[in-house]
Amino acid sequence: MDVELLKSEVTYKYSRSSGSGGQHVNKVSSKAELYFDILNSKAINEYEKEKLSAFYNNRINNDGVLVLTSEESRSQFRNKAIVTQRFLELIEEGLKEKKTRIPTKISKAAKRKRLANKRKNADKKANRKPPEIE
Repeated sequence: MDVELLKSEVTYKYSRSSGSGGQHVNKVSSKAELYFDILNSKAINEYEKEKLSAFYNNRINNDGVLVLTSEESRSQFRNKAIVTQRFLELIEEGLKEKKTRIPTKISKAAKRKRLANKRKNADKKANRKPPEIE
């Protein structure tokens, strides 16, 4: 995966951010929105496109574009850096191969311990009952 090629395919859009900032927030566009067209990307192959589309289906719009936003900082430059870093982390996470789980046997000691606890619990509850008089 070529990070520079990925970054070159990303487009940014800036808008006014919500939150505190007083008069400053009303005149500066500090919110950064990142758009990445997964389906038309040349940086990733077809297999990776399918994998990312399936992994991030709730973050992708109908046109196949991944949209991320950041308005954490009051600085447009800082928000752009934050959203770019998050984008690269998400792509890396989406392309990570999942480990297949290898089922293991329960050890004999674990079985013995479980049965001993079960017997101890049963005895404790049995001792709560009044004795039967014959």
